[in-house]
Amino acid sequence: MVTSSIRSYSPRLPVAALAALAALSLATFTRAAENVPVRESVDRSGDLRTAKDLTLRLNTDLGSVKIVVLPENAAPSVHYSVHIETDARGAQAQKLLAGYNLSASSNASGVNINGALPKRQGHDSAGNGSAQYWVQFLVSVPASYNVRVTTGTGDIDAGDIGGRAILITQGGNIRTGKIGFTATLGNDHLAAKFDTQGGHITVSDVAGDLDASTAGGHIQAGNIAGSAKLHTGGGHIRAGKIRGIANIDTDGGNITVGEADAYVAVRTGGGQIDFGEAHGSIHAQTAGGGIRVMYVSGPMEVQAHGGAICLTRVTNTIRAATGDGTITAWISPESQDAHSPVHLPGFSQLASDTGDIVVFLPRNIAANIDATVDNGGIHRFEADPALALNVQTRADGQVHALGSLNGGGAVLRLHSINGKIRLQYLDADTSLRESLQQEQKMRIAQKLAEAGFEQVHLSSDAHAVQIEGPPPFPADDPSLDSWMTHLEASLLGRVREDAGDFKKHLIYSPVPEYPALAQRAGLQGRVLVQVRMKTDGSLYVEKVLEGEPALVEAASAAVWQWRGKPAEINGKKVEIVSTVAFNFQLR
Repeated sequence: MVTSSIRSYSPRLPVAALAALAALSLATFTRAAENVPVRESVDRSGDLRTAKDLTLRLNTDLGSVKIVVLPENAAPSVHYSVHIETDARGAQAQKLLAGYNLSASSNASGVNINGALPKRQGHDSAGNGSAQYWVQFLVSVPASYNVRVTTGTGDIDAGDIGGRAILITQGGNIRTGKIGFTATLGNDHLAAKFDTQGGHITVSDVAGDLDASTAGGHIQAGNIAGSAKLHTGGGHIRAGKIRGIANIDTDGGNITVGEADAYVAVRTGGGQIDFGEAHGSIHAQTAGGGIRVMYVSGPMEVQAHGGAICLTRVTNTIRAATGDGTITAWISPESQDAHSPVHLPGFSQLASDTGDIVVFLPRNIAANIDATVDNGGIHRFEADPALALNVQTRADGQVHALGSLNGGGAVLRLHSINGKIRLQYLDADTSLRESLQQEQKMRIAQKLAEAGFEQVHLSSDAHAVQIEGPPPFPADDPSLDSWMTHLEASLLGRVREDAGDFKKHLIYSPVPEYPALAQRAGLQGRVLVQVRMKTDGSLYVEKVLEGEPALVEAASAAVWQWRGKPAEINGKKVEIVSTVAFNFQLR
């Protein structure tokens, strides 16, 4: 048997506070209009005198928190309003509401507000189970205040906070405006620390360091004047410009950064990494998606286990590796004199397993080229004749090319096991790189605009993007994969698809015949091959990745019979490359 798989409130409140409280009343009215029982509730409020540049400390075991900021010329005070609801009824409800523990006090360091549910909850009017509570805090603070909020469950929403902000929730969203722009942050430079066990985090510009962590939501940030430590257990991460060191990590989402001035370490467990400009060094790693960097001036190390890597301008040493994806790199070291040779400062290497490697070099680069393709023969290596490389082939299919350009220099090593290597000069297709860089600028600016910031600048020459009614959080974005597909089609005349997408193109695909000799010999197991569908719909085996020779021969013969419908990019047919697995099993 053979199977195959293609793999009530004080009038002294500010306007913003009154609007928020009106929204609470509207929600109650809506529940009544929808025949939902109106909950019993109570409101508590108070005013506390304070001074500028102090701290609000709010702790509650339950409840959403909204912080509004007083005008800069307002007298320094803190006003708080707490709305408490329960689904209990009658006297039981009044007892429970009266039992809610709320305390507020002012001292030399600021204002403390604490809220806690009664230690022993009562029963509802029917005597069934524990009553539930809903709690909402609304607090107005001076513009220069620091804010520290901790809630067991609920959202935290704040406007621009002049001082430091530390916001922690066990399960809600965190959303703020600008942070830290009137504060003296001290030696630790920390302006904002946000932590939620599952919600989204959205923050505008931050005047110092930002430390944001969520167990599974998205993180969106504007420009960060200090360092950034951003972690999510699975959501997307987007940031504008980061001036300090950046450590960005997600277990599965996409990462988009407009600009970084210092060292950047980014990792995703399966998403895409999309960078604008990196003026320091960068270390990027993804377990499944692609990596795209528009410009990097420092040393770079990037690794994609299966996705494509595209680097439109590399001026320093580079080490890049991928499994099945294509590496495309424009290497262009900085030069003070256009007529003098340019140099990479040290050893660089690009490596792939089955993916192709395409490199564009300046004509005046002084470097030693060492390029190897392990399998496939001479047709897997292409180079501009002016490079004058010494190309050697072996009987086992290995191709090895060596060359000393403009007197030689640092080694640029290219190595692919089963892919193709292509070397060209930068001026071979200047329009392609220019269009890619411009498209990257606009695309990243748009991504950051979708985060809800008033204005986003990718760099000094990028257009400002005005925001109108963006969605609160980003959806998964396949645009990087789509862009990589178009790039492969342009450079290589083909696209690479995963097993599921490739199978959709097949219109005739009979399974192989199990060779009688192999059956008698007891041969069985998996055959893994890379196949190519040509623009006329015919197919052939391009590379053998795994399998017994007798079984591989049978699989290859079957593929020759297959027919399919080729892909189209911009109305032009292109070839498709994918991987097919055949499972030969004796009955």
